[in-house]
Amino acid sequence: MMKIEAIIRPTKIHEVKDALDEAGFESVTVTDVKGRGKQKGVMQQWRGRKYCVDLLPKIKMEMVVGEDDVDKVVDIVMKTAATGSIGDGKIFITPVSKIIRIRTGETDGEAL
Repeated sequence: MMKIEAIIRPTKIHEVKDALDEAGFESVTVTDVKGRGKQKGVMQQWRGRKYCVDLLPKIKMEMVVGEDDVDKVVDIVMKTAATGSIGDGKIFITPVSKIIRIRTGETDGEAL
């Protein structure tokens, strides 16, 4: 089992979620986050004054899938979250050693 964390633009959350649903990946945890990458924020102007916003709003999607599904999920996220502009986000993939469903006590693959 692998955990996939995708940091994406807030405007892309519904497209990505719908594409994952269509492919049969319904389970996802979504968190509003802020961050920055190499762009180090953006310059904006408000009431005639310029200021730098260096922590931009993003969405973090977390999913745990079987190892055979990792490439499929990553492809879906990349195709639907991409705009071609800087700031599209990142995907992190890490192994998961154990899963336990609290309600039933099921573990690992059965708990997904």
